[in-house]
Amino acid sequence: QEQLVQSGGGSVQAGGSLRLSCEASRITYNFVGWFRQAPGKEREGVAAIFTPRTDTKFYADSVKDRFGITQDNAKNTVYLHLHSLKSDDTATYYCAARDASWAWIAGGNWNRIGDYGAWGQGTQVTVSA
Repeated sequence: QEQLVQSGGGSVQAGGSLRLSCEASRITYNFVGWFRQAPGKEREGVAAIFTPRTDTKFYADSVKDRFGITQDNAKNTVYLHLHSLKSDDTATYYCAARDASWAWIAGGNWNRIGDYGAWGQGTQVTVSA
């Protein structure tokens, strides 16, 4: 099974920025998503990327103007860039991966939590008001 190791996160004031990293131990999957879970709330999709086609990206409406997802193939790493952070962004952030078909991608399934097989350990992002 793919091993995903996360890094980054931390505490930042509102309006600040952070970068989260998700490094894969091997090339197994072709699709990586970022999810977050705030206290007392359900886990929700944040962003995703189809690694063979880096222009194929997805964002939740709540973050699409502020966050960016990129990849570095040489490092087997996907990044989530968080900008203009707000208190509502406070959550534990998880990366996840799966092997995806184009049909699945085209069907708008990127934020289906149950479709992902490998998960990172999670990293905390705390935004102070």
